[in-house]
Amino acid sequence: MLETVPAKLLDAYVQDENVLVIDLRPSEEYQSGHMRGAVNAPMGQFADGWPERERTIVLYCDRGAMSMAVGRKLSERGYRVKSVVGGFHAYCGTQIVTGQE
Repeated sequence: MLETVPAKLLDAYVQDENVLVIDLRPSEEYQSGHMRGAVNAPMGQFADGWPERERTIVLYCDRGAMSMAVGRKLSERGYRVKSVVGGFHAYCGTQIVTGQE
């Protein structure tokens, strides 16, 4: 089942090793600023195949529509998924980095 979470909770997820944070925005946007530790998978295209199932997946995009669509797809495949309401645009915390980590 797909769960939605507010952007203000992203800081807690970034620090949780049982969570995989995935940024669905295009690579250029990811490079200009993304959540610390987030993996870039533009539009849900996972370069190394589907993500591991052991961790909860938290998805974000620019404003939330793409993360909802990809989240539904992953949820149907049995993943524990959360989609960030409002996406990266709604985030106001301190865990943003630029470039490659």
